[in-house]
Amino acid sequence: MNPLDAEKAALRRQCLAARRGIPGAGEALCHVILREAPPQRGALVGGFWPMGSEIDTRPLLDALHARGHAIALPVTPPRGQPLFFRPWRPGIAMARGPMGTQHPAEGAPVIPDWLIIPLLAFDRSGARLGYGGGYYDRTLALLRHAKAIGVAYSTQEIPQVPTGPHDIRLTAIATELGLIRP
Repeated sequence: MNPLDAEKAALRRQCLAARRGIPGAGEALCHVILREAPPQRGALVGGFWPMGSEIDTRPLLDALHARGHAIALPVTPPRGQPLFFRPWRPGIAMARGPMGTQHPAEGAPVIPDWLIIPLLAFDRSGARLGYGGGYYDRTLALLRHAKAIGVAYSTQEIPQVPTGPHDIRLTAIATELGLIRP
């Protein structure tokens, strides 16, 4: 393992162990995004279904759907490939994916132009630490036109995320406390 990968792996373990839910954070996150960085009218929003102790994006997904946005959730393909997205709406049948993910059970792939990205850690420069599979970096490389906003608890901010040549910085990061624009 090269030094950057080893540093990121150690940081992932540390961040997962430290991540704690904050009551009401999902609703607060929803208000922050709708107030400070709402998607443009007609945007196809690529969200994600929260897993484990991730910040709850379901209030935001519901609110965006209620405002008329088409929503899509990612399907995790085999390792080494980018994510693809299927349409989602409240009440749709969900399927379990690898690593605890959930996605719409059926639907033709769609291409979002506004993305909500899960984070393990982030810094003020827009650098993000994910789970290490590279799925979002590969996806963001293909969807360069898309606005990408990372979402996390404010407690997931660290001074500096180690980055390599394939790590793509985010347009903004939203937490329950506010929006950070790098």
